Amino acid sequence: MNRILLEVCVDDPDGLEAAVAGGADRVELCSALCAGGLTPSPGLMSAAGMPPVPVYAMIRPRAGDFVYDAADLEVMRRDIDAARAAGLAGVVLGASRADGRLDARMLTKLAGHAAGMGLTLHRAFDLVPDFAEALEIAVELGFERILTSGGAKTAPEAVEILEKLIAAASGRISIMPGSGITSNTAGTLLPRLAIAEVHSSCSTSEPANDMRLVEMGFTAPEHRRTDAAKIRAMRACLDALAAKA
Repeated sequence: MNRILLEVCVDDPDGLEAAVAGGADRVELCSALCAGGLTPSPGLMSAAGMPPVPVYAMIRPRAGDFVYDAADLEVMRRDIDAARAAGLAGVVLGASRADGRLDARMLTKLAGHAAGMGLTLHRAFDLVPDFAEALEIAVELGFERILTSGGAKTAPEAVEILEKLIAAASGRISIMPGSGITSNTAGTLLPRLAIAEVHSSCSTSEPANDMRLVEMGFTAPEHRRTDAAKIRAMRACLDALAAKA
């Protein structure tokens, strides 16, 4: 098995610095990872514009579902423009219909607006009622990869489903497992899954440093901090598992 690429999601400048220092191969840049990741600010995109590894910006204008209207579409188009202007390598997109199926029409518009940039389909995919249909939509629209937990809360819980997705993809698109993947759980995925990349936060949970901020509603009692040491441990784990395959 070849070297497995490690994508790390971050939501602040310190996290970006830790991801690069720890040896991430690619960064998913977000804000509000506590909400599953939202669009990063133009300032954060600009700060990430010239790193030594590719950076993909999450394009998700609000928390909650992935059912978007015309107003959301206009915001997302402007956010894609900001990512392009910042020199980022790509964007992370997703859009759903009310029944959970991918909104192919919305995704066509978003992917078209991001022409020339790399494309990742995010975990809106995990909500679809028919994985086969959604996979074909992603392939047809030119997505490079699908970030997925196989429809489960965490990827290690859905290894059999991920196996089937990889077989159905048949090399046409990368299936990138994400959610719940750490150096302790990666062994449940590899070498069983023929994957080229994985997605992880490689983060540590820390209590808020000022309880007044919690009491005033400015922050949560705990937050996640990207940990360069955890990234290095994950990198070593992936390399060791690949060597055994």
